[in-house]
Amino acid sequence: MSKRGFVYILTNKSNKVLYTGVTSDLIKRIYSHKNKSDSKFTPKYKTTKLVYYEIFDDIYHAIQREKQIKAGSRDKKLKLIENFNPNWIDLYDRITGQD
Repeated sequence: MSKRGFVYILTNKSNKVLYTGVTSDLIKRIYSHKNKSDSKFTPKYKTTKLVYYEIFDDIYHAIQREKQIKAGSRDKKLKLIENFNPNWIDLYDRITGQD
């Protein structure tokens, strides 16, 4: 049985830096970003705001999608975010059920 997978994009307070990642546990992974653990990129660029995510039935499809997003231009990433989350709000509370 395969694990579910998630692709996500984080940004910083000014929405200038984009970080694309993949995980099998979105809540736990975003929590670690927000607490600046398990990452060298997050503390340096302060990418703690979840602005985009996709859910997959298995981690392998999520990994393929992450590679596709990373290979795309910044403009393509911005369009993904703006179609999914036009106000660039932090979606962490939504995924944890606190919104």
